[in-house]
Amino acid sequence: MPPLHLLFGPVGAGKSTFARKLCRQHHAVRLTVDDWMAQLFGADERPTVGRLEWYMERRQRVLEQTWKLTLDLLAVGTPVVYEPGLIRRQEREALYARADEAGLKLAVYVLDAPREVRRERVLRRNGEQGETFAMEVPLAFFELASDLWEPPDDDERRERDIRLP
Repeated sequence: MPPLHLLFGPVGAGKSTFARKLCRQHHAVRLTVDDWMAQLFGADERPTVGRLEWYMERRQRVLEQTWKLTLDLLAVGTPVVYEPGLIRRQEREALYARADEAGLKLAVYVLDAPREVRRERVLRRNGEQGETFAMEVPLAFFELASDLWEPPDDDERRERDIRLP
């Protein structure tokens, strides 16, 4: 079974660009939660109250489905580059546990950049809507997600042999 390539990092860190490079390098399928969210729910009307809960519930469903697909692809020998968008340590730990339970070999990559650089990238991507555009990221969402980002600490880096591209 090929290793599962996991990508983590805050919004605008360059994950999608790096994921495309990894896919070419490993002849892998790219699974990105943002792409699935945009395709499945992008045209849906969002509630004015409870918007975060609305988003999180749908995100959880997408995470479950993309995880199942990841396992299926790996089981038949297809490499996967998985970008689940997990910015909090607790979420990453839960995914690591699932991967360990499934007996998967992991290649974990963390991408990051200064907040100002990431903000500029997101604003540019919103405007250009180029190759790595999945959905518009409102500035308020960027700031919230940036505040929630928990970079891996030394323990997580050591335990998971995290690679910095």
